[in-house]
Amino acid sequence: MKNFLFSCLTLAAATALLSSCTDHELPSENYPEKAEASNPKTLTEVNGVKVYNGGFGSAIVQDPNDHMAFYLLTDRGPNIDGNVANSKVFAAPNFVPQIGKFRLIGDQLVLEKTIELKNENGTPLTGLPNPAGFGFSGETALDVMGNILPNSVDGLDSEGLAMAKDGTFWVSDEYGPHLVHFDANGNTLERINPFGNGKGGRKIPSVFAKRRPNRGMEGLTITPDGKTLVGIMQFPLYNPSSAAVSGSLVTRILAYDIASGTSKQYVYLIDKANLQANSEIAAISNTSFLVLERDGEYATNVNKASVIKKIYKIDLSAATDISDSNDGGAGKLYAGLTVEQLKDAATLATHSIVPVTKTLVADLMTDIPTLYPHDKAEGIAIINSTTIAIANDDDFGVVGTGSYMSKILPSTGAVDRNTIYFVKLKQPLW
Repeated sequence: MKNFLFSCLTLAAATALLSSCTDHELPSENYPEKAEASNPKTLTEVNGVKVYNGGFGSAIVQDPNDHMAFYLLTDRGPNIDGNVANSKVFAAPNFVPQIGKFRLIGDQLVLEKTIELKNENGTPLTGLPNPAGFGFSGETALDVMGNILPNSVDGLDSEGLAMAKDGTFWVSDEYGPHLVHFDANGNTLERINPFGNGKGGRKIPSVFAKRRPNRGMEGLTITPDGKTLVGIMQFPLYNPSSAAVSGSLVTRILAYDIASGTSKQYVYLIDKANLQANSEIAAISNTSFLVLERDGEYATNVNKASVIKKIYKIDLSAATDISDSNDGGAGKLYAGLTVEQLKDAATLATHSIVPVTKTLVADLMTDIPTLYPHDKAEGIAIINSTTIAIANDDDFGVVGTGSYMSKILPSTGAVDRNTIYFVKLKQPLW
């Protein structure tokens, strides 16, 4: 009897310890190597080129109560570079950024529900650029006829997605950057940005307004205790300017306390200067996370050794908080320089700045059975201690500069589609 009680207590203690380390479920379902979105509908056509909807994969969240369901996020909508500098050509200017709920059936992703994102009045958002003072990035939006499109105060270039325990969503974007809280039906509850002019009036540190255009807060997660939003910037801030940070490896992580509105900032060093860089962050515990880091290259059997699509485990515990108590526009300065100007680990160390620790846990070029054919690995979800899910942004099946073309994967000859890869890790996360 005594041994039985001891075993029970030991089991209970182990269970409590696991719970304290992570709130992740440990589903026993079997997952395929990959699952592709089935039959995406045609959103529009431009000069005979089909534009699909599609477009999901900027972020991915597994439904905590239904492990065969996944929420995937679109960005601002189908667009390509225009022939005029800093212009974007929108194929569907009224496209509403949205969250798709997909069900995994065999090796197919079946769209089950679409949640369109709306402002506080219930009006659907668009992905059109913000005006000055609200997140203007210098871009000019054009329609396919070359007409200038109006800016939108509510415009959102959605990239990061986190799901709270109450079923609401938080989305980060590349304009403000904005952190927007949506209810389960997609209605805005609060918008937080560096300007303090969103619904609710709270703000994130002013320095984040220095984000490089189209390289904003690409990744977002929420800690297992539900208290903190953790976002990662895709690229070094243009702080104080693009030229001043040339070659910098310094990107920022923001940890935002939801209840108090206070925040901390940490340095994450990317592998190589001028990468497309950080695509997503996912919480393991309240202090440890996965970060998906990538370039913008397609892999082939010839070049795959040089292509970067890597997942790192990071920890904030011993990292230096680089927050500026005065909330200056350039953030905290070190000998008159911004953190981005310090550029690398050695220079950071001379100013006693410790970046987050970083350990490689997976490489898509070596750790999946087939060649990873996509350029944009953008979403990451933790399935269990030994399995993660990676989603790609298929760009609505289109690319181009000035003229729309189908986005064809070089290694397959097929149009890119949203796909989830279920990656088995060599070492467990916890």
